[in-house]
Amino acid sequence: MDLNEISKQTKEVIEELLDIANVKSGGLFVLGGSTSEVIGKKVGTSGSLDVAKAIVDPIMESVKKRNLYLAVQGCEHLNRALLVEEDAMIKYNLDEVSVIPQVHAGGSLQTYAYGIFEKPVMVENLKGLAHAGLDIGLVLIGMHLRPVAVPVRLKRNKIGDATIVAARTRPKLIGGERAIYKKE
Repeated sequence: MDLNEISKQTKEVIEELLDIANVKSGGLFVLGGSTSEVIGKKVGTSGSLDVAKAIVDPIMESVKKRNLYLAVQGCEHLNRALLVEEDAMIKYNLDEVSVIPQVHAGGSLQTYAYGIFEKPVMVENLKGLAHAGLDIGLVLIGMHLRPVAVPVRLKRNKIGDATIVAARTRPKLIGGERAIYKKE
């Protein structure tokens, strides 16, 4: 797989998703993914830091441009612990855990991102606080999203060979038939 093409596809996907999700400044965006799936292999079998770079760099650029916090989910070997910047951990009152991700314990996306974050910390979970997210390769990020997750249908449904699922969240609608709701 051509790394430039993976990067281009990722940029298209993240920009479209963030435009649709309309997450406010300071919001939390979660990324989960399998570089193995992107290159057409089974999850957890062929991790690639080069593919991770091609994915994480455009996502980082897009979330930084919008002043969002990025959380990168680890694999099941780390119980889906997430990498965040220390500021995000403090702002969202997240519980720090002690581990440094590796390609085979955390995954390539998280391992690569750990090396480029300014003040990386690992947290146990996001306590269901993420405002939007991108799942590359069907690795299951839903547990990190706010309670009312809304699937986002994007023009592109794959990055490389990996199927993607995107989501945004919205506030709960309360009050029943008499209530009036803000337009999104």
